[in-house]
Amino acid sequence: MSAVVVAAVQMCSVDEVATNLDVAERLLHEAAERGATLAVLPENFALMGRRDTDKLAAAEGAGEGPIQQRLSSLAQRLRLWIIAGTIPMRIPGERRVAAASLVFDASGAQVARYDKMHLFDVDLPGKAESHRESTNIAPGAAPVLVDTPAGRIGLSVCYDMRFPELFRAMSAAGAEGFVIPSAFTVPTGRAHWEVLLRARAIENLAWVIAPGQTGTHPSGRKTYGDSLIVDHWGAVLARLPEGEGVVTATLGPDAQRKTREEFPALTHRRL
Repeated sequence: MSAVVVAAVQMCSVDEVATNLDVAERLLHEAAERGATLAVLPENFALMGRRDTDKLAAAEGAGEGPIQQRLSSLAQRLRLWIIAGTIPMRIPGERRVAAASLVFDASGAQVARYDKMHLFDVDLPGKAESHRESTNIAPGAAPVLVDTPAGRIGLSVCYDMRFPELFRAMSAAGAEGFVIPSAFTVPTGRAHWEVLLRARAIENLAWVIAPGQTGTHPSGRKTYGDSLIVDHWGAVLARLPEGEGVVTATLGPDAQRKTREEFPALTHRRL
């Protein structure tokens, strides 16, 4: 595998799917123009509703619906691998939806799906801010890895980053990198965003692409932004602190492979 350019797309998504898809298309075009082979959209890129229940009405069935159709078409036209943050997906027999991260290859085919496993049911310490994702989202059941031109990628979403056992399991299954599309809160972002992302990279000698939501959304919710691409040694290769846009970086497998051979921490595990 040769070096590839990857992109993290940062958005301030609103409560209209069509508007968000237009913004995502423009930013994915920018990523392709900058030479990206693979681009990652943030969590909730297609909808940041005014109410938590809005995602129920916008949910799509497997392989159908305007969000999936648009992304498949874009991937094919741009010859771009797209990892689609999260999309609300219907689950047969379940009132709640899945927060599904879908992977489209450069032919437009959907080649992987990961449903967010860890749900953000939290009252923020010292803040009048409360979140109960599990009210309208059903948790996923298993890790997912996918082989891409950028290497073998472990899929995750936002709050997942606080559970290192998920990333260790994916690393043990051969992950060379992770994607962590997010819609991080501002207080937790200031305290933990960068340090957690770099920790997941360092402890697994794996790169991380972490695109985020940014700014104030129609519901009044504020998200942290600061989209990052981090290399396997924990160095920040690219970042976008705020505002919508795209950041890119080149990932080369040779340096990662050499580091893993010379610093074989992954082979020293005892548990």
